[in-house]
Amino acid sequence: MKQHLSKIYTLALSAVLLLSACSDDKFEDINKDPNRPSDVPTTTILSQAQKQLLDNLRGSAGNFRGSMLFAQYFSQNQYTNESRYDLPRANSDLYWDNTYKALNNLEEIIRLNTDPLTKVKVTANVGPNENQIAIARILKSYAFISLTDAFGDVPYSSYGSDDPDFQALKQSPAIVKPKYAPQEKIYTDILKELKEAAAQLDVNANTFGNYDGIYKGRPDLWKRFANSLRLRAAIRVRAKLPQLAETHIQEAIAGGLIQNNAQNATLKYETKAPNEAPLYRITVTENRRDFSVSHLLIDVLKGETGPFLAPDPRLKVYARVNKNNEYIGQPYGLNASVASILKAEDISLPGTLVNAADYAEVLLEYAEVNFLLSEYRSWSQADYVKGVQASLEKWGVDPVAAAAYVTLLPPASQETVLSQKYLALYMQGNEAWAEIRRTGYPRFLVKPGDVVWPDAPGAAENKKFIPLFGTAIPARVYYPQKEQTVNRENYQAALTAQGNDRLDTKVWWNR
Repeated sequence: MKQHLSKIYTLALSAVLLLSACSDDKFEDINKDPNRPSDVPTTTILSQAQKQLLDNLRGSAGNFRGSMLFAQYFSQNQYTNESRYDLPRANSDLYWDNTYKALNNLEEIIRLNTDPLTKVKVTANVGPNENQIAIARILKSYAFISLTDAFGDVPYSSYGSDDPDFQALKQSPAIVKPKYAPQEKIYTDILKELKEAAAQLDVNANTFGNYDGIYKGRPDLWKRFANSLRLRAAIRVRAKLPQLAETHIQEAIAGGLIQNNAQNATLKYETKAPNEAPLYRITVTENRRDFSVSHLLIDVLKGETGPFLAPDPRLKVYARVNKNNEYIGQPYGLNASVASILKAEDISLPGTLVNAADYAEVLLEYAEVNFLLSEYRSWSQADYVKGVQASLEKWGVDPVAAAAYVTLLPPASQETVLSQKYLALYMQGNEAWAEIRRTGYPRFLVKPGDVVWPDAPGAAENKKFIPLFGTAIPARVYYPQKEQTVNRENYQAALTAQGNDRLDTKVWWNR
């Protein structure tokens, strides 16, 4: 067990070396002597860490079988238990383990750039130590936000910290049974990390070059991403830590945010194996057709429900027509025996663009920045409109159609801004799920007991969304099963501090 934990919480060599083989210089193979980890270039580690992180956050365990269902973007047409909140703990195991593996790789970049024996060597044709460290810190912050938003209190690591709550990735000496840090401390430290990482960057020193799949080595864009992520994090905890959040929001805005779609933080996948996007691997490589676009999202985009009564031009991007050339969503959360009556050809599957092998997964984008600013500025109309326009542009909507849609928007309000933000976050399931929990919007989401398929055969219960567990969207997911055995003392301490390991136990920022 000790050996297993060291692979997750400290930088085991397998976390760096035993990664999926890739075909080009962006995701190239790692074939290094496992006894000589310092020979692994930081460029390779970064490429692998970025892909590993997005593969996990947008993959099956946490996304398609978790947050994309919780946010009701997707609906299952068979095996519907997860959309009805009966979640297997194996999903948590995969999401947890793979996030920590990516974090271990990012921590190794920091170690190689701070160890006197390696720090000079790893800068050759790569970029200065400080920039490499800063980029790793930013990505670590992004990964930890995703992790703590899903589970609550988790083992955490902070750059240069001796805090006993922040020792999860420590290598010397290895911490094989780390404490779970309280989420309040995690968010407070992440805000500090993002501030310091942005200040640490030399914007004139290209770093990692094409090995950086997100920004191609441009530290000026990494700075904007750090500030924008800091804005997101500060808005999330604003109700709990108003003064701290206010300081970070103002500083993030002053430091420079993402200001157009060309600056979006994205990782674009490839058309060749094994580097295809996560959804493509599930629907094409694995030939699965059990995830469809939900009837809720289709109806909102048609303008048939929700606060936007004009047809949304993003509909043809988000979804495909069925065999009858119609947009028909899969009724959300039905009993499996009823849901399977509708076959894949009867309903709308994810759109061609979002289901492409070379889809660009989004970490954070210009549209979201504008919606965050609109909220911060008391539901600013100008920022709201900019957010909608940015989303339409990002999805490739015809400018004429986009302009027509914008003219029909209802005025900015809490409901309209947060509902448009929800529509813009399509395919970013974990972020949408977090925002639904934080804000309670959008209001048009399906609730337990709602009729979702009036024409379903049989009893009245067959027509309704009836969860198998709980009475609302999950407030978190279960901790991995193995934590109860291999790290039991700290697991139990986390439950004492946070609450029972249940789906309805709210994380700190949502209480």
